[in-house]
Amino acid sequence: MLFFGQLKDIVGCSEELLEIPEGSTVGTVFGGYRERFPRVDALAASVVPARNQQFAALCTPLADNDEVAFLPPVSGGAGYVQQANDPVGHFYALTRSAIDTADLRRRVLRGQDGAAVTFEGVVRDNTKGRPVRHLMYECYEPMAIRVMQQIGQDIAGAYAVDRIGMVHRLGPMEIGEASVVIMVSAPHRGPAFEAALEGINRVKRLVPIWKKEFFADGEVWVEGEWDDSVVQRQP
Repeated sequence: MLFFGQLKDIVGCSEELLEIPEGSTVGTVFGGYRERFPRVDALAASVVPARNQQFAALCTPLADNDEVAFLPPVSGGAGYVQQANDPVGHFYALTRSAIDTADLRRRVLRGQDGAAVTFEGVVRDNTKGRPVRHLMYECYEPMAIRVMQQIGQDIAGAYAVDRIGMVHRLGPMEIGEASVVIMVSAPHRGPAFEAALEGINRVKRLVPIWKKEFFADGEVWVEGEWDDSVVQRQP
């Protein structure tokens, strides 16, 4: 069992080996944690489960050696800690270093392109007026890369674009640093802008990445929300 973000703090560990009876499902296992931890029960409606790095329904049966993760709402030179290429040339990566936009540009831009649109999400110095000192991002790395790839494939199939690059940074970050970069190359600017916007919107609601904000008087995991396509409502 794997736990992330605020769930990790509530349960008191990031992973746990669990022996379960035959016939158990994701839902029955999650139900056990809801009974043990009232704060997990309070968050249950917004927690999304995953089995073997894929989103899963509560009714999904479990087998020996399954890896089950319970995911709270997402917050929405490269030294890549995880990366994936595909035959078309799209690129997806996670890094603990500053995001190298020049490297990403070299990967996605070709001579046939007439536009390259870059979106950078940066760390701001406040949340609703409350001063922020710095941030920290963590994620379910292998699943995050898989979801980023799926997002890229979906967008490439829906818009007239050439290549898509997505890089998200992990670990501690200072004010003004880029936490995520989406870059889209295309023959024309219109589809490139539209695809870049769609890309960041989906990354914020689908990729299992969590953000903790640090203030002068405390710290808090940022609670966002999942896309409706993956939310499994509790009975």
